[in-house]
Amino acid sequence: MSGNIAIRSVLTAALFTVALPALAQTAAPQNPAVAREAQAASRKDQGAAADFNSRVTRLVEDDAARLTGIFKDIHQHPELGFQEKRTAAIVARELKALGFEVKEGIGQTGIVGILKNGPGPVVMYRADMDANAVKEETGLPYASKVTVKRDDGSEVPVAHMCGHDAHVAWMLGMAKNMVAMKADWSGTLVLVAQPAEELITGAKAMVADGLYGRRGVPKPDFLIGLHTAPIPVGSIANAPGPRMAGTDQLDVLFRGVGGHGSTPQMARDPVVMASMAVLGYQTVVSRMIDPQEMAVITVGSVQAGADNNVIPATALLKANLRWYNPDVREQLLKGIRAVNAGVAATYAAPGADPTITMKGGATPLVNDSKLSERLATSLKAAIGEKAVITNLPRANGSEDFHHLLGDFTDVPLNYTFVGVADPGVFIRAVKEGKKFPYMNHNPNFIVDLKAIPFGTRVATLSALELLAKPAGKQAAGKTGAD
Repeated sequence: MSGNIAIRSVLTAALFTVALPALAQTAAPQNPAVAREAQAASRKDQGAAADFNSRVTRLVEDDAARLTGIFKDIHQHPELGFQEKRTAAIVARELKALGFEVKEGIGQTGIVGILKNGPGPVVMYRADMDANAVKEETGLPYASKVTVKRDDGSEVPVAHMCGHDAHVAWMLGMAKNMVAMKADWSGTLVLVAQPAEELITGAKAMVADGLYGRRGVPKPDFLIGLHTAPIPVGSIANAPGPRMAGTDQLDVLFRGVGGHGSTPQMARDPVVMASMAVLGYQTVVSRMIDPQEMAVITVGSVQAGADNNVIPATALLKANLRWYNPDVREQLLKGIRAVNAGVAATYAAPGADPTITMKGGATPLVNDSKLSERLATSLKAAIGEKAVITNLPRANGSEDFHHLLGDFTDVPLNYTFVGVADPGVFIRAVKEGKKFPYMNHNPNFIVDLKAIPFGTRVATLSALELLAKPAGKQAAGKTGAD
């Protein structure tokens, strides 16, 4: 870990440590009368979220058991990218029951639900559905035990270790709340259950499959979404500008000459070539990129051969790039090509240089400044000012969320991180110097069950902020919860 990243991690942990008393209070159940009185005092000029908070909270509390059941069910039945048939069926069933116009099979397994409710803006809300090829080690009673076979015949474990199960539950809870509160808002709500975010190809697949063309989905005026984060339940992180890095997934194929392990001089060993390339890639970052720029090359898989005493004919590297500056991306790719060519020449590889196959990617995710400020201000009034963190460092992780807009790059978007860690676990982690509990993609990553109603509340309040009728035209406190 570089010094800069370490300093950021310590700063981040310190920020949350200071805010923990407020976050714990936010996460804990409140007396409804006290909560309504407190919110009324700070409601003026704070946006729709403060106005609707107590009513949304009642709706969420009434629906918490159902949503938690949906979350556990999806968690126990995870599906990899473009295989989310069961999850998609759940989404379609629930949205149809609520009266949404539902479009299925977009980008293979994607689902879109449209709820038209008079004139007004079109707000698109996206939740991703896919799981990870990770063996869950949480020990939870509803932990995943699923394994699947890949095309090559290998069997891999599958689990929701990034919280996409929570994302789906939040969206379904929000959908029910928005139907219950139709008298309070006007416009069109578009809900998107997206496949294959982990592959960084699902959003583009939906657009390519006619999302805004033959599928008839209207162009949004706003795009919003939420993502789990290992910060305390009751807190969110939202900030303007670049928030998540650009990424590229690539495969590199090294060609050699196979042979017997006892006579390496008669072969051209691609395993050695690939091994040297892995080391060489790291010098691309350390010696070709400005140290003040963010750049990462990770090789996540090395695949070659099957037997102890056989030198294979090929070796495959599966690599991943992270960047914010497009010029840095070009430098990384140029450096990888140079390393590949040098290694191939050094070991007298036959034929052309190693082949690079680009497998998908995403540009950096950039939150719209005005939209981010609007949502942060509104949510502060609803869940508490200290519970809305606006100065977290940008993340090196990546998303294809914004690619759901296709060519509509003028549409403002906002992506908010929602705390899913048990506050007590978070405090212990900070005290032990871990900065955070287990991160997303870790086999022990856990979405605390209290995060299901909380995330639903944040999703609903965010949508209402953008769709709410003027105060004088809203329903007089009547919802399906009354």
